[in-house]
Amino acid sequence: MLETLGLSAAAAAVYRSMLDHPAAGVEEIAALCRLTPVQVHDGLDELAGLLLVRASSEHPGRMRAVDPEIGLADILARQEADLAARQAQLATSRAAVVHMVAERTAADRAPGTRLLGMDAIHARLEEMGRSAVREVLGVHPGAGHRPEDLAAARAADAPALARGVTMKGLYQDSTRNDPHTTAFAHWLLANGSEVRTAPVLPQRLVIVDRTQALVPIDPADSRKGALHITEPGVLAALIDLFEQAWSTAVPLGATRTEDPKTGLTDTERELLRLLATGLTDETASQRLGLSPRTVRRHMASILERLNATSRFEAGIKAAQRGWL
Repeated sequence: MLETLGLSAAAAAVYRSMLDHPAAGVEEIAALCRLTPVQVHDGLDELAGLLLVRASSEHPGRMRAVDPEIGLADILARQEADLAARQAQLATSRAAVVHMVAERTAADRAPGTRLLGMDAIHARLEEMGRSAVREVLGVHPGAGHRPEDLAAARAADAPALARGVTMKGLYQDSTRNDPHTTAFAHWLLANGSEVRTAPVLPQRLVIVDRTQALVPIDPADSRKGALHITEPGVLAALIDLFEQAWSTAVPLGATRTEDPKTGLTDTERELLRLLATGLTDETASQRLGLSPRTVRRHMASILERLNATSRFEAGIKAAQRGWL
């Protein structure tokens, strides 16, 4: 369990031994943990960096273990703060990218880069797949994807995967309930790709070798057309957006768990945040890739846990508890 908080196995063993044997010295801890004294000292340095040990007042020159109720809670709090900061940065980057792409689309400064219709988009994706040398990064929002689009993507991806190109795909959590998208994701995994999911994603996006990208002209309807981008400045923003979204997503095979402090899942927390900004059930459901009925069910559960009779009251109580 301690390893999931970022501790090495050796540091976790040292910490447990110090809790069970408060008076033990380095040699005794080494014997208990089957480690060398040097490994114990390394573990103590690691624990000190995480504020899980402090200098002992009773035994000068020794360290004492901080009570896990305090020390581990502090680690969780720091991790939650880091995650909140990354999510805030992701939101800022998302807004910047949308603004930059909108400006480019309006100005239409690069003739020949606008692709209208799905045939043109699929043709360009095939070209990008054939030219890929190192990696393909993709963001694929939506609760599910058309079988014909997935078939086209498989045809475009297969040759690149066979050449050893690395692929990373981001999908919404809700796609786990779509058999066609799930089958495609498992095909990617079986061919050496990485697939992660998140409750909410940025706009649809494909980046090849960090030198070219494809984004929808209209994020609300990606089938209208796409914009092929090669400008380094815009590409850098798109890559940063992808990497931030990737860092907060979880692998496809992993199970999202409830926050031990709030009891909220990632989806419920994101729903609460969206509704707190004034979005309707319908708009929030589109952002999360869920049905309005599912959104209402999640919201009813949140209201019950907060003992709130309205969304306004729920928003106030959630803010007071630090849920937002």
